[in-house]
Amino acid sequence: MANVSLGVPPTGRAIAAEEQEAAGRSDLSRQRLKSAWLFLTPMLVVLALVAGWPLLQTIWFSFTDASLDNIAGAEFVGFRNYWEYVDYGDGEGEYFGLLFDPQWWNSVWNTVYYSVISVSIETVLGLAFALVLNAEFKGRALVRAAVLIPWAIPTIVSAKMWAWMMNDQFGILNDMLMTIGVLSAPVAWTATPETAMWAVIIVDVWKTTPFMALLILAGLQMVPGDVYEAAKIDGIHPVKVFWKVTLPLIRPAILVAVIFRALDALRVFDLIYVLTPNNTDTKTMSVFAQENLFQFDKFAYGSAASTLLFLVIAFITLFYIKVARLDLGGGR
Repeated sequence: MANVSLGVPPTGRAIAAEEQEAAGRSDLSRQRLKSAWLFLTPMLVVLALVAGWPLLQTIWFSFTDASLDNIAGAEFVGFRNYWEYVDYGDGEGEYFGLLFDPQWWNSVWNTVYYSVISVSIETVLGLAFALVLNAEFKGRALVRAAVLIPWAIPTIVSAKMWAWMMNDQFGILNDMLMTIGVLSAPVAWTATPETAMWAVIIVDVWKTTPFMALLILAGLQMVPGDVYEAAKIDGIHPVKVFWKVTLPLIRPAILVAVIFRALDALRVFDLIYVLTPNNTDTKTMSVFAQENLFQFDKFAYGSAASTLLFLVIAFITLFYIKVARLDLGGGR
């Protein structure tokens, strides 16, 4: 109130005006909230039908004995697909189910290992590329477009292309490395246990680093130029400017980029399925679930794997948001 700021007690008319103004702001806020829900409702309905209902069905099937030829007649079996103790009658017994399946836990480890390594490399390279693309130089627009080409190529095409390049008989990668003396004999990159996972990571880094660079570049574009001009006038070293100014300002953009990329990496399927089929050294949770759902005709068991996949991704995402203190409401 103006009268209060001058040390004069507010009059009744001033109080009424303030109350009327506050009521107007409240009505405007309610109208905006109503409009927001009006626009969001169609999207939420479609999301519930496309994602919510199939998720609920998958969770339900994980508690049944469903199979591909008898989905409609599935019967409830409780937690048998997750764990079941079988007593052999002689004082001995054994646990069965997804939670005691070593192949499942191997796929969990492969998924987490692949996600951590690939996302970490992509974040570092994406940041470096974004810094270069954010600089002023001739032909910058052309370079920006060229960098996005790997990301624009469909994953299936990229995987098949790299599978040919890494072939141990006629792949160009082996030929180049043998020509320069790095290798003495061809290597089956996608079939050798020691190199299969790293072959997948290399392909993923090649394809997805441009995506990280694009998101981080968007954050760099939001940094005011006055900040750098002031630092230049003060004679601050560019490395120190990066650590003390640039990195803190683009931290929200990096965190969002990492969480988007991590979500994609944790549910990876097509790259693994095409590049290293039937390979236990690279089998991820999505591949494990798909195999049991459709190839092995263990629909209920595959549904249980899909449910745990959802829970693992949800837990890791919430944990990351909590640790990174990421404000999804728009703050920093």
